[in-house]
Amino acid sequence: MDVLQAVATRRSVRHYADQPVEEAKLVQVLEAARLSPSASNQQNWKFIVVRDPETRKRLVAACPGQTFVGEAPVILVCCGTDPNAIMLCGQHRCTVDLSIATAYMILQAHELGLGTCWLGRFDEAQVKSILGIPDPVRVVAVTPLGYPAEQPVAKPRKKLAEIVCYDRYS
Repeated sequence: MDVLQAVATRRSVRHYADQPVEEAKLVQVLEAARLSPSASNQQNWKFIVVRDPETRKRLVAACPGQTFVGEAPVILVCCGTDPNAIMLCGQHRCTVDLSIATAYMILQAHELGLGTCWLGRFDEAQVKSILGIPDPVRVVAVTPLGYPAEQPVAKPRKKLAEIVCYDRYS
C-alpha cells in the first residue's frame, strides 16, 4: 500500500473485534510517531499505551458518547510535554507536532490492517486524572487501536477546486 492509497482508504473505525494487537504491530505504529517531524525536532511528546481493561473502561467515561473506545484492545493517548511553546506563526507547537505524529500513527495502523478513530471529544482533566498525567502536560489526541469489526464506507470529500487556491487566497 502506498501513502496516497492509505490516505484514500483509511476510515474512522467505531467497532472493534475482540482480538489483541500484536506487539510487533503496536511497535510499528509507535515507531511511525517517533519518526514523525516536530518543530525544531524537539519531540516534546509522550504516547501512553493503555491496554489494561479497567483503565480502558475508565477512559470510556472520559470520552462521552463514544463507548466504542472501550471495544479496542489498545487506547493511545498523545500528550504534549511543552504546551506553552508557540511557533513564530502563532500556533501551539504541541498541537501541531502531535497532530502530525497522530496522523502518521493512524496511517501506519491502517497499513497494518488496524483501525483507529481520532477523538477530539474527551474530558482532558478526567483523562489526565485516570492516567496520572501531570500539569502542565496536555492531552492533544486520543485514539482507540484495534482490528476493525466493521468496514466503514467512504464519506464524500470536497473537490480540489473547492479547497485549493493558487498564488492568492480566493
